[in-house]
Amino acid sequence: MYVAAYIRQKFNVEIRIINQKLNNISDNEIVKQAKEFEADVVGLSTLTTNAYSLPYITKNLKVVLPDALIVIGGPHASAFGEKSLEGNLADVAVPYEGELTFEALINACFDGGDISEVPGIFRRTKDGIVTNPGVTPLVKDIDTLPFPAYDLVDLKAYWKINAMTALMHIKYAPLFSSRGCPFKCIYCHRIFGDRLRVHSAQRIFEEMKFCMEKYGVNSFEIYDDIFNHDKKRLFEICGLIGKLENKVKLFFPNGIRMDELNKSAIDSLADAGMHYCACPLESGSPRIQKFMGKRLNIQKYLENVEYIASKKIFTQGFVMMGFPTETEEDLKQTLDVTCQSRLHVSTVFILTPFPNTKVYDIVMKNHPEKLEDIYYNDKEYLNMKHNFSDVSDEMLFYYQRKTNRIFYLNSNRIFRILRDFPQTYRLPSYIPEFLKRISQGIY
Repeated sequence: MYVAAYIRQKFNVEIRIINQKLNNISDNEIVKQAKEFEADVVGLSTLTTNAYSLPYITKNLKVVLPDALIVIGGPHASAFGEKSLEGNLADVAVPYEGELTFEALINACFDGGDISEVPGIFRRTKDGIVTNPGVTPLVKDIDTLPFPAYDLVDLKAYWKINAMTALMHIKYAPLFSSRGCPFKCIYCHRIFGDRLRVHSAQRIFEEMKFCMEKYGVNSFEIYDDIFNHDKKRLFEICGLIGKLENKVKLFFPNGIRMDELNKSAIDSLADAGMHYCACPLESGSPRIQKFMGKRLNIQKYLENVEYIASKKIFTQGFVMMGFPTETEEDLKQTLDVTCQSRLHVSTVFILTPFPNTKVYDIVMKNHPEKLEDIYYNDKEYLNMKHNFSDVSDEMLFYYQRKTNRIFYLNSNRIFRILRDFPQTYRLPSYIPEFLKRISQGIY
């Protein structure tokens, strides 16, 4: 929606957005709709887990729209680079941020420009796939961008399915209040770059107000990589939200860095309407924290999670096991921190290194054979069973199961889940997942 809003501001064009998952649309239907629209450009934004559809879709698009420019974008293009063009018939892959590059592509293809001069893209030529020199440009001042093209999607249709927070039937709008992150976590794709670029508090206030008045929104899911790094802005945003005519609910399924909070910031977020907060831990081992580049202050993490949970704000933890050099002592520390925390729920992942991340390069250098068996098309990351640590497979997966079992078989935690989950009527639907997680830890 951001790219669509930006492009139609620059060109006199018609744009159609199709969400394959939302509308349960087949690959053939995507091709059919592109043909009916008589598209000159078809953009396919995809996660790596869905990239298996690209060969079929692009092949059939070339049949019905032989002159159309087919562009791949999204996390898959950012992770796999020029390899994202292998095995399909797309013309171009655009990594990272799309607005400026897509504008340059349109100028090059339809206004007499030269596509070879568009920096940082991957493109198909008669001699094979080539990488254009240069770096994909980023928008320096993101306040200059228009609001996302909400009018090109059926926002209410998203209210009928799980949001990113696994909630349903909430009248929400998605919101990015910033792009990028200044930290150097080795597992991160860094799609928005290394520098934090923020919308002003006033811009966020205006976008929220627009969504509320235009679409009847009363909740917002904020998808930033790190919403709270600019502490002054956090207080400004919360203060402006307090001036809205109606109260809103805030959900943070992705980016709150726990050790950069304090009680005043948490109080402000709670007063502004925070109901759900993701609290990424990754590892409870200080050594692994340093190795992964996150360097989280674990004690501060625990204190702030406890304070957030004390306000009956639902908290979700994210944990990863299986980092290179990880030992049994590191795994024990992660188990202890996770289970001692006041988190309501937590998900324990096994590390999956993606291309174009530092951890992938580390494994490629030291144990390239371990990367050969990764099947990235697996849609369920919880099912991935790879081991890049210094312990045996048996031990690694044992600690994953044991963490789940101890964490969830805690009567106080179960009580707090029942009390604080924002949609208690939906809790029965999670019983199978609850039983799955605790039973995996029983021999």
